[in-house]
Amino acid sequence: MSEDKNLGNDFKEQANQFANEAKQTASEFTRGANEAFAGENKKIICGIVAILIGYLGVHKFILGYTKEGIIQLVASFVTCGIASIIPVIEGIIYLTKSDEAFYNTYQVGKKPWF
Repeated sequence: MSEDKNLGNDFKEQANQFANEAKQTASEFTRGANEAFAGENKKIICGIVAILIGYLGVHKFILGYTKEGIIQLVASFVTCGIASIIPVIEGIIYLTKSDEAFYNTYQVGKKPWF
């Protein structure tokens, strides 16, 4: 009977250890995700998204430009995609700027277009 109690205690201890490791991993993931959407990393994310699916205005939403994102989305549908060249140009501009210039221009200075 005491072996069953010891086995039960071992199981509880292992379960608690697993739960603590899971919490730590989740915390590290959250911290990593926050870092990916901060500072210089927004440059790469926004640049790639602008080139690939910029007509949806997603890159504008990532930068916090909700109004401009909606304008881009509507313009793309109204012009049957002709306005989709603008985000491609923006994506190239984003990727060719230095990290500091991108951060100061689009995240601190809040310049919504080009």
